Amino acid sequence: MTALVTDKLPMLAAAPNGINQLRALILDLAIRGKLVEQSVKDEPADALIERISAVRLARESSRNAKAKPNHPAEIFDAGPFGVPASWRWTNLATVAQINPRNAAADDLAVSFVPMASIRAKFDSGHTQEVRRWGEVKQGFTHFAEGDIGVAKITPCFENSKACVFTSLSNGIGAGTTELHVVRPVFGTLAARYVLAYLKSPWFLKVGETRMTGTAGQKRLPKDFVESHPFPLPPIAEQHRIVAKLDELMALCDRLEAEQADAEAAHAKLVEALLVSLTQARDAADFRASWQQLSEHFHRLFTTDQSIDALKQAVMHLAVTGKLDPPRPSQDRLPNDSGHTQSVWQVKELDQLAVEIVDCPHSTPKWTLTGELCVRTSQFRPRSLDLSDCKYVSGDTYKERTSRLVPIAGDILYSREGGILGVACRVPDGVRLCLGQRMMLIRAGNQIAGEYLELVLNAPPITNLARSSTTGGAAPRVNVSTVKKYPIPFPGLADQRHIVSKANELLAMCDQLKIDLNQAHQHHEHLASVLVEQAVA
Repeated sequence: MTALVTDKLPMLAAAPNGINQLRALILDLAIRGKLVEQSVKDEPADALIERISAVRLARESSRNAKAKPNHPAEIFDAGPFGVPASWRWTNLATVAQINPRNAAADDLAVSFVPMASIRAKFDSGHTQEVRRWGEVKQGFTHFAEGDIGVAKITPCFENSKACVFTSLSNGIGAGTTELHVVRPVFGTLAARYVLAYLKSPWFLKVGETRMTGTAGQKRLPKDFVESHPFPLPPIAEQHRIVAKLDELMALCDRLEAEQADAEAAHAKLVEALLVSLTQARDAADFRASWQQLSEHFHRLFTTDQSIDALKQAVMHLAVTGKLDPPRPSQDRLPNDSGHTQSVWQVKELDQLAVEIVDCPHSTPKWTLTGELCVRTSQFRPRSLDLSDCKYVSGDTYKERTSRLVPIAGDILYSREGGILGVACRVPDGVRLCLGQRMMLIRAGNQIAGEYLELVLNAPPITNLARSSTTGGAAPRVNVSTVKKYPIPFPGLADQRHIVSKANELLAMCDQLKIDLNQAHQHHEHLASVLVEQAVA
């Protein structure tokens, strides 16, 4: 690997998607002659091509007259990029057979490899089943021990599904029809160097532009695999390249495992510290937990997941009265120590709401224009996404609002499906009706709508909702369960203060996530520049 990449390896590996970029870079360097040193003792690629041509000619001369003629050797004076002087630009049709066939007895046990058994990583190989040759010799792609298979259909090709076939039952096999197979002349090509070429970003990028067919069924033509320029190193260097590839891919695997372990440990640490904060027994316990958290804040909240966990903790603290120090209020009473504390109560939701209405149990009749009809896919915790709206006719609107016409400040609540337990208020100036799998809640005079919205999105209620679902594969919370949700609340003045403080802290979390994503983009850009410089 180049000194540039070696020096910057930690930064490159730590970048978003950095290890995958590193794997791609290693493959790119391999086929450009930049991964290992060249040796003057190596037989040059010209001699290797002559030897391959002689072997193929001898084989074909021994066959009957019906055999296909030998593919003429093709050597190019120049290729798409520079390679060492001992290398030659040729193509796979010159140095290998493309899509060969096998011959064997019908009762012979052979390997069968469907597409699902072929993996995308360079060193991950394939799994296989055992079948009789008579079962698979027709209607499937043939291959043999040491052949290289590359997926030809989208998206398997773009996802780099390719492998060297190894440990085949009786040395041969058949499998998915969506493969091109490369069979090197024995002893003249290192199969895993060919695999590196077929998995290289350059081959995949150009190949994607040459695919034919309709969307979702595009395929890589055989003639592209045969004729696309192939950088051929001396055979000794091919083996050195493969050894170095194995070493570096193993390093990538170790880095990836270490990164995953570090991320898992980080997530557990964040969870433990936030739990200690939300479950503090008293003020002293809370202060101690906060001290632990604040000392390591800049190291803890460095991922989207950790910031999302922090937002959940903020909402949890808000609705359990732990978000802000006590302040004088007419809604507060003195406690045993002489300090004031807010008067908190817990009531069931249907005691605090003046209306709780389920949606119509019918699919809306959609129209191109008309009245807005919301779907749960538009629900976000404490906000309604109006960027992708659907509409119904005026008559349908009347039908779907016959029980209750939604007004600004009413709470929309998803109670079924993948977006379950999310609450958001109807924005000012928006006229809408309910779609499916949702409820409408109108707060009474004991509780502010914005505070109730906060409670419904906070962990005590969202956890209760998830644990109360029925319906198996299509989970839902029954209306009767929602009506009995225990809602903790202080006086109205304190509710508004809590919402204001929560909004302030949640906005800070959102800004932290924006800053983090910008830093990740900058890091990713630097990593891409490093890769480009290394290849150049």
